[in-house]
Amino acid sequence: MASVASFFFPLLLLLSAISGISSETAIRLPSENLVAGGNRKVRADDGVFCDSWKLAVETNNAGNWKQIPARCAAFVQAYMTGGQYSSDLEVIGKLSSEFARSVKLVGDDRDAWVFDIDETLLSNLPYYEETGFGTEIFNETSFDEWVKLAKAPALLPSFSLHNELQELGFKIILLTGRSEQQRSATEANLLFAGYRNWERLILRGPSDQGKTAAQYKSEKRSELVEEGYRIHGNSGDQWSDLWGFAVASRSFKLPNPMYYIA
Repeated sequence: MASVASFFFPLLLLLSAISGISSETAIRLPSENLVAGGNRKVRADDGVFCDSWKLAVETNNAGNWKQIPARCAAFVQAYMTGGQYSSDLEVIGKLSSEFARSVKLVGDDRDAWVFDIDETLLSNLPYYEETGFGTEIFNETSFDEWVKLAKAPALLPSFSLHNELQELGFKIILLTGRSEQQRSATEANLLFAGYRNWERLILRGPSDQGKTAAQYKSEKRSELVEEGYRIHGNSGDQWSDLWGFAVASRSFKLPNPMYYIA
């Protein structure tokens, strides 16, 4: 009997230890709710969580989101107003420039580069500084009032790229989700910011209302291709600026953790 007990006692201790490890592991695994940030008991600090959330946004893993998590307000503000956002834009601008200089243009005035406007050529940061950097649900009425002011500054890396592309011989096509009713204010703002000599400014007309940005912009790019334009590059802050059909030979996604447009 003593020999049997001496055999089973170490075995029981081993099983107990394995059970303890398994339980501890299960307790430490965060639930889906915790990973999503829906519970303030997330163990990672806000900076780590928000950095991961921003990565999910920029890789389009976050899907169709409506506003930034409240806990990330300070993070987004620091990113947008600090040096990281500017540095990211500069890197993307340089990569865009390198690609543009590698393109062999035909020289028939049909070599095109498409730009979005908001958070691509123009920065609406002054507006979003007053509205929580994306923590508030988008208010179309208040944003339209901001657009009327025509005071959005240029994003400098995009401004430099825009000018270089013109010097290289690209035709600049501006394709924005703004309404045709905002044409005058948009043109005035572009001129105020220093932009000149774009080939075409395309805005949403009556027949474009109700379409997703991806559908609307794909259709407009398709019309350009039918006219004979070769869309070598496309720059935008939203995936809907870039994907769909009639896409550019190469697209460049600018960062924007403040809002999402489908």
